[in-house]
Amino acid sequence: MLQQTWSMRLIRFSAIFGLVGAVLGSHMAGSGSYAFRPIHAHIVLVSWLSVFAWGAFYRMYEVRAKKLISLQGWSAMIGSIGLTGGMWLQFLQPFDISKGISLGLYIVGGSVLLLSFALFIAVTFMIDREATFNRGRL
Repeated sequence: MLQQTWSMRLIRFSAIFGLVGAVLGSHMAGSGSYAFRPIHAHIVLVSWLSVFAWGAFYRMYEVRAKKLISLQGWSAMIGSIGLTGGMWLQFLQPFDISKGISLGLYIVGGSVLLLSFALFIAVTFMIDREATFNRGRL
């Protein structure tokens, strides 16, 4: 049950970021300004595609380490928000925020996201093949 909850949570989260990425892309095309290009790319590749793939993986495979699923899911969502939000604050400086704070958010968000990728590698080695096979997916 926890695994299905995380699958849907990650897929919904990625859908929100997919919309944000599409809006940014549309804005760039309409305005002729590509200032959002690095942020757009990270939103689309990391926060939409990678997070969606993780959600789909959790739907398809039965994982033995249930607590690791939660840790990987939370780090994916927090890291995605931190990385892309930090990039936005660092590159575009929309508010009068210290560069140190925006850079810190950018670096911490990216580091948490790297941790999420590493945790996902570990998760892929903890598949319960028999349970997955019995569900008709291997």
